[in-house]
Amino acid sequence: MKDYILGNYSLLGAAEVIGFGDDGFYIKEIDRDTANRIIIKNHYSKKIYSGSYIHLGVFMDGELVGILQYGYAMNPQSMDGVVAGTKIDEYLELNRMWLHDKAPRNSESKAISYSIKYIKRKYKKIKWIQSFADERCGRFGVVYQAANFQYYGEHKSDFWELDGVVYHNIIMTVKEGASQYNATTKRLQENRDRATKYSLRQFRYLYFINEREKKNCRLKQKPYPKHGAIV
Repeated sequence: MKDYILGNYSLLGAAEVIGFGDDGFYIKEIDRDTANRIIIKNHYSKKIYSGSYIHLGVFMDGELVGILQYGYAMNPQSMDGVVAGTKIDEYLELNRMWLHDKAPRNSESKAISYSIKYIKRKYKKIKWIQSFADERCGRFGVVYQAANFQYYGEHKSDFWELDGVVYHNIIMTVKEGASQYNATTKRLQENRDRATKYSLRQFRYLYFINEREKKNCRLKQKPYPKHGAIV
C-alpha cells in the first residue's frame, strides 16, 4: 500500500515525512552529495545544478536506482513572468532526473508523481512546478504528460559543449565580477573557441499544485506535442 514514509519521531511525538511509496517502489529524500555524485556519473549533462535544494532518491526494493533534483530555475527571479505574483519560494523546477535502465517502463512518470505527492506534504509553500523536456531526450516530454503536467509550448535555447560537458548559454554571458561568475564560467568563456554551440528545442511543462494559480499563468496552455511530430 502506497503511503508517506516517516523518519524518526521527535521528543514531541511528531515524525518528519521523508518520502512516499511502498516497499517495491518509493522516493525518499537523500543527501545532496550522494545525489550530485550519481547525477555527474549518469545524467546526460554530466553536471549538477547548484540551485537544486530537494534531492530525492528513487528506490526499488530498497535499491537506489534513480535521482530527482528540484530547485530554482536558471533565473530564479523570472518566475513572475510564468505565473504572475509567484515568490521565489513558491515554485520548483525539476532540474535533474535520471533513472537506471533496470527500472521498468513508466518508472519516470511514476517517480515524478510520487515526488509531487511528497512535495505537497513536505513543502507546503510550493504552488506549482515547472520542467522542460529537452530535445536530446526525445519523445517531447511524454513522461510529464503521463504525470498530468500541462504543456505550455516550446522554444529554442542555445547551449555550448566543451570537453563532453554541456552548458546553457547564460553561462557564456555572465560578466566577470558578477555573483554568478565562478571557475566554471571562467573556463568556458576562456575556451570559447574550442566549444561547440548549438540550439535545442525545449518543451515547457507545468504542474499546478494549487489549481487556483493556473488563472495567474501568463502563458497559454497548448495540446500535448506528439512524439515524432515536426514543429
